[in-house]
Amino acid sequence: MRRRDFISKVAIGGSILFASPFYLNSCSKGGDSSTDSPDSSNTGPITIDLTDSQFSALDTVGGYAYYGKYMIIRNGESSFVVLSKYCTHQNFTLEYLPDTNQIRCNNHGSMFTIDGAVINGPASRSLASYTATVSDNMLTIS
Repeated sequence: MRRRDFISKVAIGGSILFASPFYLNSCSKGGDSSTDSPDSSNTGPITIDLTDSQFSALDTVGGYAYYGKYMIIRNGESSFVVLSKYCTHQNFTLEYLPDTNQIRCNNHGSMFTIDGAVINGPASRSLASYTATVSDNMLTIS
């Protein structure tokens, strides 16, 4: 092998090795920048002040908001559902559809019930669900 051919092949191989983690990573991560809030690794109860402006979408039934790893949905006058905000297929951030009362992954089409059960894939596992209790405009997730 000539020196020129060797250098060319090393350069091509090196660039493929360098770039491949970026391509593989882009196919497996959610798109929401709030993924790693300080509360996303918390294992104890979390309390949220529902009067905080970042949760104004939760003022009405059918509204939803994200907090750390959670999707919080107001499904009644005094009731909330809290699920993982990540699709179990490839961890993309989910969206709540109040008109159908379902949750959708816009990246690959998985659909979930308001309880987190899979309606159709490619996801095959239900979403993690959490207990939500409300007292004096404070929502506790456990």
